[in-house]
Amino acid sequence: MAAPITARTRKKDDTRLAVLFILPALIGFLAFMLWPALRGIYLSFTKFNLLTPPEFNGLDNYVRMAKDPVFWNALRVTVYYVVLNIGLQTVLALVIAVLMQRLTRRTLLRGIVLTPYLVSNVVAAMVFLWILDFQLGIGNKVIEMLGVDRIPFLTSEAWVIPTIAVINVWRHVGYTALLIFAGLQTIPDSMYEAARMDGAGEVRMFRSITVPLLRPILALVLIITVVGSFQVFDTVAIATRGGPVDSSRVLQYYIYDVAFGRFQFGYASAMSVALLLVLVIITFVQYRVSRAETSDLN
Repeated sequence: MAAPITARTRKKDDTRLAVLFILPALIGFLAFMLWPALRGIYLSFTKFNLLTPPEFNGLDNYVRMAKDPVFWNALRVTVYYVVLNIGLQTVLALVIAVLMQRLTRRTLLRGIVLTPYLVSNVVAAMVFLWILDFQLGIGNKVIEMLGVDRIPFLTSEAWVIPTIAVINVWRHVGYTALLIFAGLQTIPDSMYEAARMDGAGEVRMFRSITVPLLRPILALVLIITVVGSFQVFDTVAIATRGGPVDSSRVLQYYIYDVAFGRFQFGYASAMSVALLLVLVIITFVQYRVSRAETSDLN
């Protein structure tokens, strides 16, 4: 007679099955994320140009970075872009998500909202580069037909970063809105019904119910979007290449230029490590300030 299956046996079998499912992702994480990160940290303390073995030089790359005006300008430009991108994207995504929640929950509409996110960054950058071209772009043609002077969206120091931010907001706002929309599904309808019975309007319910109860989801969305915004590269590389006059030379593009344009991989690695530290600090501060681990629904 077969031995009875105990809880301990089932637990052991479940553990093996879980490890089996996790293993492919774990291998990918180790090979394509953890190892390159550790390798990059090591190279940040070396002088390395691919042609010769890495030569240890201590903190020279970090000292150079601290004295590099182009690095600090790239960091300033990146922060300016992040502030514009996050502010505009979060507000629009929240409005779209609330409208979908309150007016219609049709799957077709959600698919339409998500469509721009399915377009690659390179394609989106090229399309907007043509649309916003100062001489031939249809965007400036329409502006001129409205009686307004043409705008040098991607060739003006004042306009270039706001334009890049709007391009990336157009592409990512649908995805962000769906994340917030998913969070809205966790808020019980009974809370809105009780608020209506007390005479609360839509604005009051949004301020007193929706936003407070969405705090954990909004915190998650902000962390994801801030990290992604600091890594902006494709749009800049295609549309402006850091110009005009370094006004759109974001940090990721500067790292790319130093590494693959000048073959100074040690210095590029040091800047990458600095960016990693900045993102870790920002993520930790956001997590603690927003109290993302707690929910008012509990």
